[in-house]
Amino acid sequence: MNTPVAPRNPASLLQSERLQLEASHPLLAPAICDFHQRNLAHLAPWEPPRSADFLEPVATEARMNAEVSAFAHGQMWRYWLTRHGEPTEVIGQCQVSQVARGVAQNAWLGYSLDAAQQGQGYMQEALHCLLDELFSPRVWLHRIQVAVRPDNAPSLRVMERMGFREEGLCRDYLFIAGAWRDHKIFALTNPAWDRTEPPLI
Repeated sequence: MNTPVAPRNPASLLQSERLQLEASHPLLAPAICDFHQRNLAHLAPWEPPRSADFLEPVATEARMNAEVSAFAHGQMWRYWLTRHGEPTEVIGQCQVSQVARGVAQNAWLGYSLDAAQQGQGYMQEALHCLLDELFSPRVWLHRIQVAVRPDNAPSLRVMERMGFREEGLCRDYLFIAGAWRDHKIFALTNPAWDRTEPPLI
């Protein structure tokens, strides 16, 4: 197996057939504000409480600066999705957080997609592209986990189509839309990682 000398961060720009996945940076702030504003009602049932200034450009730019630092330090990798030929319109995002190296080599995955772009396979395309990078010898994560509410039918379909296995139910797992919500836990293991191959620590 061609494993890296030491696991590294993923590339800051990824490309799929129809999409560009671009890591957070301050210049994206206006497009990100527009994405959140357009999808405020659409995403409200599935996202945690936000600060009062969440939609403000200055606060968004500050978050992007913090995420640039988190990306560089291997703590969290967020990507914003745009279509080829339409680089100024963000249509979604996917983020990899709680990155654990050492004997774990795993992380948590989250994602969201513009209401107007549902049903076109964009999220599956983006996640395939991202997982190829995360499981590549450069980054070399062993396992990706996802928490999905049992009533989030579109996300459950994504999990099924992506081949994630359901591992259990966490009661009152996250505070979403005014209450503590149950979440199903899904996971996907790097198919190129032999079960007896140790991590590089």
